[in-house]
Amino acid sequence: MSEANILKGEVRENTGKSFTKSTRKEGNIPCIIYGDMKDPVAVNINSISALKLYNTGRMLTTLLDLELSNGDKMKVIPKDIQIDPVKDNIIHIDLLRLSADSRVSVEIQVNFIGETDSPGIKTGGVLTVTRYSVELDCPALSIPKSIDVDISKLEMGESVKLSDVTLPEDVNPVITDRDITIASVTAPVEEIEEEIIEEVSEEGEDSIEGEENQTTDGAEDSEETPKDSKEESKE
Repeated sequence: MSEANILKGEVRENTGKSFTKSTRKEGNIPCIIYGDMKDPVAVNINSISALKLYNTGRMLTTLLDLELSNGDKMKVIPKDIQIDPVKDNIIHIDLLRLSADSRVSVEIQVNFIGETDSPGIKTGGVLTVTRYSVELDCPALSIPKSIDVDISKLEMGESVKLSDVTLPEDVNPVITDRDITIASVTAPVEEIEEEIIEEVSEEGEDSIEGEENQTTDGAEDSEETPKDSKEESKE
């Protein structure tokens, strides 16, 4: 399960573009805390601390222990991160306030295990990954860091679906109207290309044979026509 990271925030009374710009110039990132049926709170967090968390690649699935300058403490999880399209840095974060019974939908990383034991891969197959992460509904205080997907028994042409994976207790798929394919073992691209070439070649040969047959039939018809003409002239 994911461990909470401690993050410090300064409560911000003023809002608006001018104040958020000055906040960024001071090396902080403006954030909004919402949820848990309480009023939103505007805060600033240190940009270096936020960037370190962002660079882990797991910011949207990381539980945070947020300590505010007014003495309040709460558990939050980042739900939206706005990135400057030019400078590529964080310009705003939405933080969801969590209670003990809260649930959240998060993208959880997939780890593949047993690849060296897969019969399909042993015979030359290739692991084709459809999902590197899956969206799961989790208890807010028990978010898994990742889930393990066992592919040790996959044969060539077989796939593993989310329903085949043993999820942690009280963790469920967000998508319930269909089963999600996570990965499959497929033939190498070279073999597929060779099969296509062979099929095209066979179709070409059939086409040539058909044309030759049509030409032969036409030639026979042309040879019969003059004979009929001579017989008619003799009569």
